[in-house]
Amino acid sequence: MNTTRRQALLSAAAISFGLPHLAQAQSKGQLRIGYQKYGTLTLLKARGDLEKRLAPQGIEVKWTEFPAGPVLLEGLNVGSIDFGTVGEAPPIFAQAAGADLVYVANQPPAPKAEAILVPKTSALKTVADLKGKKVALNKGSNVHFLLVKALEKAGVAYKDVQVVYLAPADARAAFEKGAVDAWVIWDPFFAAAEKQLGARILADGTGLVANHQFYLASRGYADKQPQVIQAIVEELGKLDAWAEGNAKEVAKFLGPQIGLDESISEVAAGRFAYGIKPITNAVAAEQQKIADAFHELKLIPKAIRIADALPGVKRA
Repeated sequence: MNTTRRQALLSAAAISFGLPHLAQAQSKGQLRIGYQKYGTLTLLKARGDLEKRLAPQGIEVKWTEFPAGPVLLEGLNVGSIDFGTVGEAPPIFAQAAGADLVYVANQPPAPKAEAILVPKTSALKTVADLKGKKVALNKGSNVHFLLVKALEKAGVAYKDVQVVYLAPADARAAFEKGAVDAWVIWDPFFAAAEKQLGARILADGTGLVANHQFYLASRGYADKQPQVIQAIVEELGKLDAWAEGNAKEVAKFLGPQIGLDESISEVAAGRFAYGIKPITNAVAAEQQKIADAFHELKLIPKAIRIADALPGVKRA
């Protein structure tokens, strides 16, 4: 497929997800950030610290919410945002699709912030019981790898589970109706399902996955505006230092942003990991293992090198 045709298809896909700034030229003094209903980036938006930091430079910050990481990185790839945050799997799927992105930093592991859930009345007791069952998840999201590793540990082949690809809102509806047997999901949707539906944890990420949160930028923006990227990382670092150990205060800021009551926001905030760090060789190696596993399962169309998406690496 030629480049023009591929970009046209990506643009059409992005329009179908409602990306608001598609195909618009980036303003010289504008930073466009994609965020989701979790993590420190959402907290940064709520507090307005980044706007204050960049205002003297004449840089306007525009925020766009996305329902999940894969569509956020589609937005990054087609040029509708410059920077965003996702879990472990989305950048792997995006890189396999040809996205020219760069890893900027990551949060520490937060394995308890994602889980395989079943209804409170479910007869399923272990991950092994998922064999032959319908399991909902967002394709290419961080929880995709959680399911892969949980099944592997339980001795169940991935192909022996009926994986149903649904975005979080649709997955919750299917879960509530009993249309699926289990749901693999992250916070705050995870916390909301526990609190509001009485959902039961079949397994969380403990001992299975790291569940890093990654910050990524388009390669072009990172190359042209390194000082802005550095400012984001510094502000996130300050915020992490305040947020760690202050789940109640974090929840007060997050609740209005994510549309959930404070008690649910507090549960999610308590399972999050604070302390933004630069990408290390060890973290990159963990990502490479995930990419290799997805390729082996034919979940991505080709093998990729995580090293190609690290800072300072120029794509050929």
